[in-house]
Amino acid sequence: MLRTSACYRKAERLLKRFFRDETGSTTIEYTVIAALIGVVILAGFGAIGDSLKDNIYGAITEAITGATGGGEEDDT
Repeated sequence: MLRTSACYRKAERLLKRFFRDETGSTTIEYTVIAALIGVVILAGFGAIGDSLKDNIYGAITEAITGATGGGEEDDT
């Protein structure tokens, strides 16, 4: 019986320490914050990518088309 009560006290101390420990919750909070920042960055890159595609590649296409005569054949 003495041994059982000692095991019970040790288990009780272990459980109390486990429930007071907050290091795991802090790690989870930082992980959630990092994930949200990553989502915002990816959304920003998506918007910037569409803008670059429209502006830069559109300008390059126009320049090439203008330099080559627009792809039209001359009848002269």
